[in-house]
Amino acid sequence: MAVRVLDTNIVSYLMKSHSLADAYSPHLEGHTLAISFMTVGELYEGAYRAQWGRRKLARLASSLRGYVVIPSSPEICRCWGRVRADRAMQPISIDDAWIAATAIVHSCSLVTHNPHDFHGIDGLDIITHQQP
Repeated sequence: MAVRVLDTNIVSYLMKSHSLADAYSPHLEGHTLAISFMTVGELYEGAYRAQWGRRKLARLASSLRGYVVIPSSPEICRCWGRVRADRAMQPISIDDAWIAATAIVHSCSLVTHNPHDFHGIDGLDIITHQQP
């Protein structure tokens, strides 16, 4: 069973039962779903900014247990540095660079709804849903 790393937007769609969650389900079924430690941070940042209460935070924590969370490592840190340096002329956000580095180091495809954020990164396989 192949592992797929999900971008934060995909996890958000799944948690909210957003209409795009259905569009991505064929890309997810039959795969182990993983997320970067950075995605966990981004989701909690959004929750705290929205001033979620205890119950919603508990639901977030419960949802996150459904994913393999890939922690940072020295290899991911080296890859992050390379990704940021390689994209100096077309800057990539710090968060997206961590997510990309996580997928690259673990040889996983990255499922995202924002492929342009990751365009041109060597060694990164991107899966996205193309709108008709």
